[in-house]
Amino acid sequence: MASTRLPSTQGLQAFEAVARLRSVNIAAEELSVTPSAVSHRIRQLETLLELRLFTGNDFGLSADGVAYLARVREAIAALQRVPGREPASQVRRLRVAVTPTFSRQMLLPRLARFRDAYPNIELMLQVTMPVRNMTAEEADLELRFGTGPFHDREFCQLLADDVAPACSPAYLQRHGPFDGFATDAEASRVQLLRTPLESWRTWFKARGIGLPEPATGHQFNDLGLALDAAAEDFGVVLMHLKLGSAWLENGRLVRLSAESVPSPNAYFLCWRPGAMERWECATFVEWLRQALRD
Repeated sequence: MASTRLPSTQGLQAFEAVARLRSVNIAAEELSVTPSAVSHRIRQLETLLELRLFTGNDFGLSADGVAYLARVREAIAALQRVPGREPASQVRRLRVAVTPTFSRQMLLPRLARFRDAYPNIELMLQVTMPVRNMTAEEADLELRFGTGPFHDREFCQLLADDVAPACSPAYLQRHGPFDGFATDAEASRVQLLRTPLESWRTWFKARGIGLPEPATGHQFNDLGLALDAAAEDFGVVLMHLKLGSAWLENGRLVRLSAESVPSPNAYFLCWRPGAMERWECATFVEWLRQALRD
């Protein structure tokens, strides 16, 4: 159990400086202490919190470090504010690249809470296609979908999901019933919708189905498009249950099995080394991680 003792301001300053400067030596110069003192303060802080704040010798932040840095910077900024001498509010612009379906289903329904909590952060959202090996070069933060790790970026995992087959009620009426969609016969008598983002092998392997990955049929490079196509009677989709919950709730899709299988893919928020030096970047990462847990 983590200690209830408050961290020292010296430890918090050392952590913030090393996270920003990515160097113990440079941080020591800024704080007018020795490098060993900086290292000692960070070790004390990690021991007190029972967290690992950095990932290695390059001083990249761990997921916990990213989250804690946002809170530390808020605390330091609050302590620096003097009553009667409040600085003029400064708008911080943050460019975030997001995939279409994630932005509509997971981000936008929660985004008003971020706007209200951080009115001085102006978001610039840009849509990117969730295909592998594509990067959003101009974005401060970038949502990626895949298995990770991403060697050209620092990252934290935002959302893992389970998958299960689903189709429209009309398609089920024409081609059903199905007994869990767990046999070669059931899977081979329908049109399986394809996407490069999620292989049917995930379901086939878990359910003991011996069919190969479909090589023909309609294909979609966005998970939301695949769900919409299934809702329009195009066939059976391997749906992400969290991402596709709205399609189930409004009745446009129905599950063909009560069972689900963990997807090998997940959503990650990625950034270039050094981006977490900016308060607005660290704040958004921590907020979104927490918002998706609620």
